[in-house]
Amino acid sequence: MLDFITWTASPDIYSGFVTVRWYGLMFAIGFWFGYEVVWREFRHEGAPESWVSKLFIYVIVATVVGARLGHVLFYDWAYYSQHLSDIPKIWEGGLASHGGVLGIMISIWLYSKFVTKRPMLWTFDRVVVPVGVVAALIRMGNLFNHEIYGGPTDLPWGFRFIENIPQFLHCAEARFTAPCHPTQIYEALAYLLTFAVVMWLYWKRNEQERPGLIFGTFMLGIFGARFLVEFVKNVQEPWEIEMRAMCGMDMGQLLSIPFIVLGIWLIVRALRRPRVALEYPGKFADENKK
Repeated sequence: MLDFITWTASPDIYSGFVTVRWYGLMFAIGFWFGYEVVWREFRHEGAPESWVSKLFIYVIVATVVGARLGHVLFYDWAYYSQHLSDIPKIWEGGLASHGGVLGIMISIWLYSKFVTKRPMLWTFDRVVVPVGVVAALIRMGNLFNHEIYGGPTDLPWGFRFIENIPQFLHCAEARFTAPCHPTQIYEALAYLLTFAVVMWLYWKRNEQERPGLIFGTFMLGIFGARFLVEFVKNVQEPWEIEMRAMCGMDMGQLLSIPFIVLGIWLIVRALRRPRVALEYPGKFADENKK
C-alpha cells in the first residue's frame, strides 16, 4: 500500500492566450448535466419546455452571485469592506457554497412567483435532483486547484498537495504539504451518494408527490456531509482557528446547521402529509394551446 499520494496535477488544462482551468470546466459540465436532468423531469411531468431555460438562467446567476457574496460576507468581510472594487473579481477565487445555496433559494422564490406560479417546493423538489453531481464536480475542481484540503493524516490515501500553486504555475519548483486528508474527494463521494438517493426518490419512488421530501433529503445529505467533513478540513480563514477553539466548530459547520434543521423539518413534514397525486404525460405541455 502507498504511504501517501503526491498530487502534481496542474489547475490549468491549457495556458496560452486564453487559460482554461479544470475548475471552470467542472463548473460548466455540472451546469450542463443539471440542465439535462431538469429538462427530462419537466418533460416527464408535462411542464412547459420554456420553463427549463428560464430556470437555468435564474440558477446560474444566483449561484455565482450568491457564492461570491457568501465568501465576501461570511469569510472575508474585513478585507472586502476596505476593497469593494475587488468583490466582482471571482476569477481570483473565493466562492462559498452556503452563499450559493442562499442565492439559489432567493432565485427560486422569484422564479416561482414570476414564471411557474407554483409553490417553491415544486421547483426545489426537481431542481435539487442533479445538484449533487454539480457539487461533486466543483469539489473535483477544488482538487485540481490544490485547495480546500484537510489536515495531516497517516492514512494511505493521504494527499501531498502543492502549497505554492501561484509560483508553481510560473515555473517555480513545487513545495508540497505533508500528507493530508483529501477532503475534496470525501465531499464529492458524499454528494454523489446524495444524488443517487434523490434520483431514486424521484424516478423510482415518485416522492415528488410528497412536496418537500426530495428537497429535505438533499439538504440533509449535502449539509450533513459538509458538517462532518469539516472536522478534518483545514479552515479557510485564519480567524476560524480561534472560532474552533471557542465553540468546536468552524464557519462552514455553523452555516450548515440551519440547512440541516430545514432538511429534517421538510422530511418530517412531508412524511406526515398524504401524497399529492400527479400525472406523468411524458411530454412537454403545449404552450400555444388555449
